[in-house]
Amino acid sequence: MNVAAPEYRYHTLVVTVENKAGVLARVAGLFARRGFNIESLAVAPTDDDLFSRLTIVVDIESAPLDQVVKQLDKLVNVVEIRELHPGYAVERELMIVTVEAEPHRRDELVEHLDRAGGKVLSVGTDSMMLSLVGPPKRIDEFENLLRPFGIVELQRTGRVALAALDGEH
Repeated sequence: MNVAAPEYRYHTLVVTVENKAGVLARVAGLFARRGFNIESLAVAPTDDDLFSRLTIVVDIESAPLDQVVKQLDKLVNVVEIRELHPGYAVERELMIVTVEAEPHRRDELVEHLDRAGGKVLSVGTDSMMLSLVGPPKRIDEFENLLRPFGIVELQRTGRVALAALDGEH
């Protein structure tokens, strides 16, 4: 296990688990019992129906990373644990957001959205539903940019990540 540089507060763990009922509850319960803080959690089946992949972003200020890994490794249904070094992983997140959008402000909103690489999903009388996929930092920045418009409802998926290919960051 590669432990990333201490200047990174959040670490991404990729945990392969058996695809069985109750496994996610056991993992969440472990974090709750130990007082470990989860910054982000994404769960999905893998290409093999027997396994699921959890992408867990852990706040290491709540617990040392090696302690989190040791506790996860004790769970029966955990098959593999890998850390993705913060500087050497490709991370993405999806945000879907409904924003107040009076007709006279829509062009400005769409201009911001185009620059960020997002899409308009739906347009209502006084609001618009938008989506954006990107690195978590870009999602954070775009969310902050939308606040003055008035966020009606917002949903973010949490991070998904893969190790970067050689030469990619």
